[in-house]
Amino acid sequence: MDLDSFRTLLTPAGQKVLVDAAAFEPREKDFLTDFQSLSKRYPRDLARAALETAILRREAVAKFPLADRMYFTREALEQATPHAVSAHRAVRFAGFPRILDLACSIGGDALALATCAPVLGIDHDPLRLAIARANAAALNLPAHFVHADLHHLPLSLHSGMAAFFDPARRDADGRRAHTVEDYAPPLSVLRAWLPHLPALAVKVSPGVDLDELDGYDCEIEFVSQDGDLKEAVLWFGPLKTADRRATLLPGGHTLTDDHVPDLPTSPPRAFLYEPDAAILRAGLVTTVGAQLNAALLDPQIAYLTADSYTPTPYARAWAVEDWMPFSLKRLRETLRERNVGRLTIKKRGSPLDPDELARDIKLDGPEERTLFLTHHAGQHIVIIAGQML
Repeated sequence: MDLDSFRTLLTPAGQKVLVDAAAFEPREKDFLTDFQSLSKRYPRDLARAALETAILRREAVAKFPLADRMYFTREALEQATPHAVSAHRAVRFAGFPRILDLACSIGGDALALATCAPVLGIDHDPLRLAIARANAAALNLPAHFVHADLHHLPLSLHSGMAAFFDPARRDADGRRAHTVEDYAPPLSVLRAWLPHLPALAVKVSPGVDLDELDGYDCEIEFVSQDGDLKEAVLWFGPLKTADRRATLLPGGHTLTDDHVPDLPTSPPRAFLYEPDAAILRAGLVTTVGAQLNAALLDPQIAYLTADSYTPTPYARAWAVEDWMPFSLKRLRETLRERNVGRLTIKKRGSPLDPDELARDIKLDGPEERTLFLTHHAGQHIVIIAGQML
């Protein structure tokens, strides 16, 4: 979709085409059939824009609760932060009179921020800015958008504001950036911004190399949603509340590095815990372990084990049935004795391939178990567990 087609889509005539496109309840795999039907009645460019929008609205429901009133491009939707994550992040901006959204794209984050204060969004892409304006208007939120190059931002005009910055982490060919200096703009641009915008939050890849962040005085928050790691955010100045934080959505459970204890190591006990991905990235495994009165299987492995079960939002748990030094023959015999035919295989610190192991075991039975391939005290072990608690 180009800018002219999008502008036409916003007209009364364009909205009629959009209604007709939505009536197909379209999916990407049916695009050609639906497009041929729609383009018999309407100009091809407008029919294409309407059908693309109708398809993306259906897909966007997983990220945006009001997706049926919003506009997207395929790439922008794929890159957009889920609304639940944006809404969590926006809460920390409460109390600021105005918020900048730098590299605002189609306005997904700006719409969440605008529930706290008026937002000024800035981007260099005219189509995405037009979509952002339409989204803000559709949801009746106080957000305005301007075209500017973030490499030459007139920061003196924005002193006293808080700002959110989401740099592009892919190049023009869609290749993912592997270093923060490959972001567009590079992360080093913050050194010029921070004297003027001390209340700044920056979204970075959740897999960011933490060594690259040395020298930045910020809190690093890792956020997961339903167990999937979604983002890392750098919080600067008055927005900083800790050094390291893990937050789990949708519950909003959060843990900081105020106290990171040492834990003993132990062979597998009655229960095995697998910490949430945000906990792992934030380096808070032992903090969770201390809450559970648990031990580590190995100092380098992020599995916890305990004698009793303590429910926690920060980790998933399994009851341990058995464990042994890894031996394919012994493992196969043990599983067959228990009539196991279905396996879920997880690994951490093991050289074994779970798919190959499943083929090699060749089981046939009604029971189901979870295997953990890991190591303890320098030895490769396998843990047999039931279903997740």
